[in-house]
Amino acid sequence: MAFTPRGPEASFFEVLDRHRASLLAALRRGGEEPAGGGMRLASSSEVLSSIEKIIQDIVTSLARNEAPAFTIDNRSSWENIKFEDSVGLHMVSHCTTRKIKSDSPKSVKNFALILKIFSMIYKLVQSNTYATKRDIYYTDSQLFGNQTVVDNIINDISCMLKVPRRSLHILSTSKGLIAGDLKYLEEDGTKVNCTRATAVAVPSNIQGIQNLITDAKFLLIVEKDATFQRLLDDNFCNKMSPCIMVTGKGVPDVNTRLLIKKLWDTFHIPVFTLVDADPHGIEIMCIYKYGSMAMSFEAHNLTVPAIRWLGLLPSDIKRLNIPKGTLIPLTKRDQMKLDSILKRPYITCQPFWRKEMAAHQASPSLGFSRQEHWSGYLHHILKLFFLNFYITSNCYVHCLAVNCC
Repeated sequence: MAFTPRGPEASFFEVLDRHRASLLAALRRGGEEPAGGGMRLASSSEVLSSIEKIIQDIVTSLARNEAPAFTIDNRSSWENIKFEDSVGLHMVSHCTTRKIKSDSPKSVKNFALILKIFSMIYKLVQSNTYATKRDIYYTDSQLFGNQTVVDNIINDISCMLKVPRRSLHILSTSKGLIAGDLKYLEEDGTKVNCTRATAVAVPSNIQGIQNLITDAKFLLIVEKDATFQRLLDDNFCNKMSPCIMVTGKGVPDVNTRLLIKKLWDTFHIPVFTLVDADPHGIEIMCIYKYGSMAMSFEAHNLTVPAIRWLGLLPSDIKRLNIPKGTLIPLTKRDQMKLDSILKRPYITCQPFWRKEMAAHQASPSLGFSRQEHWSGYLHHILKLFFLNFYITSNCYVHCLAVNCC
């Protein structure tokens, strides 16, 4: 069926309003976690007491001539991960653990690094000052070796103490961008207006922003910065006003995910993702919606299960007659990623996703089209979905109503 782009009309927003009504109804039925669930922000005294208890345990072990060790929840095992449609991927309450021993040649350095970062966190909390993960790494870059080591230890400590990183006085450097119908006040009193022509950087302290104001009818998450900028240049936020647009510039950082979660908890507007039609793009959509294994201990603060996959769908490649010259064949790594996603626990409740990914499995040689290769089709795709497909296709409107895609 051919559609003629018409621009946003009342019927378009009526469909979005009906979708929002269905989301709110699901919340009232208890189908979603209430805002603020999961890890709560701990007070400074609670964090200091928790660290002191851990250090006291180490001292006690040494006094008994025993080698101290840290016991850490195993965040890299699917056995410790539980899936719930209302929360996403989160750690089970009684999960398997691993020990970081001080008398083992394999783990003694990691034990010392954890102890060092505990010391730094204690000083930050005690002095009521903050540092980024990057700041911590550069206090002794030779000792830490690389940033990933620091990131993993901070996540382990957060998981160990059962508090979000913000409570540890550690911030992440944001890489995401926001644009559209949104205004808010930062913790230091700075007024931020995202309606201007250029995008605004996602703040590093999401918990500190307040007085959020918007009339947006929907939030669009864009995987790639290049596509995000293309939409800005095309005046998308005004053409589809009122709306909000966010990009995490690829795999999203924690602050971008926290922002989207905060916007969902505050306004409960429909949220859509626009990602590459390849396994890595699909996984990024899954991270926004259901979370990741690595951050499953903080799922309640990061996931938005109400997110819907707008596109690019693998089936769009054929339906839109995208030229074969723009397609990239799936690599062995892509195939492995696809197989991994299909084994995830949330796939069983997503038959629509399985159908889309089956297209890749059936014809891997057809490959996929990256967003930067189909910029000429982008505006048509968005109008096809936003302005026509949701309005004229009763099947898809029903799909939105029952939250099945």
